[in-house]
Amino acid sequence: MKLTKKSHACVRLEKDGRTLVVDPGGFSEDDAAVGADVILVTHEHPDHFDEARLRAAMEADPAAEIWTLRSVAEQVSAAFPGRVHTVGHGDTFTAAGFDVQVHGELHAVIHPDIPRITNVGYLIDGGRVFHPGDALTVPDHPVETLMLPVMAPWNKISEVIDYVREVKPQRAYDIHDALLTDLARPIYDRQIGGLGGSEHLRLTPGDSAQV
Repeated sequence: MKLTKKSHACVRLEKDGRTLVVDPGGFSEDDAAVGADVILVTHEHPDHFDEARLRAAMEADPAAEIWTLRSVAEQVSAAFPGRVHTVGHGDTFTAAGFDVQVHGELHAVIHPDIPRITNVGYLIDGGRVFHPGDALTVPDHPVETLMLPVMAPWNKISEVIDYVREVKPQRAYDIHDALLTDLARPIYDRQIGGLGGSEHLRLTPGDSAQV
């Protein structure tokens, strides 16, 4: 499977000529979802869900479909009848040859005064890749490649390190990194790589790796 990092929390997965995109949000490239057969959205925050980017992909390919939680589905399903599917924790489905399990229910705590919204993570192809969205969800299944949210208003580096330790993936690739400056990246690389217990990797937006 080919993994391509897009800006911030968006990733593209390709296998057997089919493409799956997760979280083409407002910090991602305008065409981040264009060409996708399947689009997964973890939650409604604008850095993960951007209606214009979804519409661009859905209009470019009349066969493209979206799987997401209710709060997002309600905003786009009317425009694309029959092509937007609502999922929640515990659901499983197959789309464009990708097997997906849904894990998690709530967004991480930003501040106790801010109500928590729903958030789901997606375990793809039996644990080949796990994208948790904005939560430190630990799936009840081994994970080969963890998409690791490294920098957010809701986390700190000790939590990120402990999350890698708990999931125990073979490797962890940085996502949710648009707010992380180049000056700080070596610090994160050193601490997560040295303390997490798994191979810690980073891709520049547009770069790819085989997973």
